[in-house]
Amino acid sequence: MGVYDAPQWLLSAFVRSAKGAGATAPEDALRAVGSDLVERWTGPGRTYHNLRHLTDVLARVDELAEETHEPDLVRLAAWYHGAVFDGRQVAAYANRGGEDEVASARLAREQLTDLGVPAERVERVHQMVIALVRHAADPTDFDCAVLCDADLAMLAAEPQRYKAYLHDVREEYADIPMPDYLRARVKIVRKLLKRPSLFVSPLGAAWEEPARQNLGAELHKLEKVLAELEAADGSADTSAGGVPATGAGGTADATGTLRPGAGERHPVRPGA
Repeated sequence: MGVYDAPQWLLSAFVRSAKGAGATAPEDALRAVGSDLVERWTGPGRTYHNLRHLTDVLARVDELAEETHEPDLVRLAAWYHGAVFDGRQVAAYANRGGEDEVASARLAREQLTDLGVPAERVERVHQMVIALVRHAADPTDFDCAVLCDADLAMLAAEPQRYKAYLHDVREEYADIPMPDYLRARVKIVRKLLKRPSLFVSPLGAAWEEPARQNLGAELHKLEKVLAELEAADGSADTSAGGVPATGAGGTADATGTLRPGAGERHPVRPGA
């Protein structure tokens, strides 16, 4: 998918948001930047953090827009929050994924400045994108809270869509060995469940219960599959005289379904 396959309203939406933020560049320049962003969101290796994710986040921002002070700035931050991405450069799944918020924030600063957006508004967009590194919004910062909640909203999806989300995330980080993925994903899910609240904005609070149900069910499956893999590895070590067996026990997908015999494939950041 590229810019010509994107929903027709998408480029117009970017232009409206940029103008709403105070951009002074001519419309063809605004559309050129919007097209560049669409191309970035449709780049190779994006099976979850792609154009569909961007449109989902924009839709969630619109749902929560009445809580924002500057909705166009929140929408621009959504456009940029994962604009820079490289799944091949994932050093540690437990710490960060292919989305590079720091580089994305830098891109926002450069492009929005070139489009004539006032400096203080450019810095505000930059600040909101950077806040997504830790997903810990100040509840008194309503714009940032809405952006964070919109980005995490997939956690509250209905179960079948949540299952598809987990599959897509796994495919996006397919170079990460399955045991490493399982351990890292367990760590991430536990950390999310320990939060006093997943969503910060008042309207976003409605997503809290379904998100916790999804995460709880995922954690149960992950722990079960990880225990099976570790048991299989231990059994293989014993039968081989202590020599580890490559791919023993097969692999499991991100939903917790064990896939025997697929151990040579190295599958998997939560959409969070």
